[in-house]
Amino acid sequence: MKRLFYTLITLTLVLTACAPAANDNAVSYPDISYPDGSYPNDGGDVSEPPASGYDPSPDDAALTRGPAFVEMTDLLTLESFPLQFMLHVAGNLPTPCNALRIAVNPPDAENNIHVDVYSVSDPNKMCVQVLQPFDVNVSLGSFPAGTYILFINGERVAEFQA
Repeated sequence: MKRLFYTLITLTLVLTACAPAANDNAVSYPDISYPDGSYPNDGGDVSEPPASGYDPSPDDAALTRGPAFVEMTDLLTLESFPLQFMLHVAGNLPTPCNALRIAVNPPDAENNIHVDVYSVSDPNKMCVQVLQPFDVNVSLGSFPAGTYILFINGERVAEFQA
């Protein structure tokens, strides 16, 4: 009986030690609302796509614009309400010194969405001439109900319903 008691105690300690610890560094997200009082993605009209980290910047004026060789694209529909759309783009930049830029334009009057994928680099910087692969996801946001056509660098790549 005594041996069974010690075995149960040991087993309890081992299982307790394997349990995940409480995370005191948990991330909490603030309540975000627009100045008009609406909340992001609350089903309203979204005129500006969210920032992607690959957006053109004012500093790009001092850089040389170059190509980005797009090899694969995919339009992803996220399971949310309202529907959210994400663009997956993979390809190569001309050199490791080139920075990827993706400019997502809002839908035009015919519900065409034009996306420009290109690169920028410092013309005064020497760089090894080797392709630099990229594989990124860019949020397109949500759109009012309708049929949309997605163009990347002038080429039609997808048609979707919002």
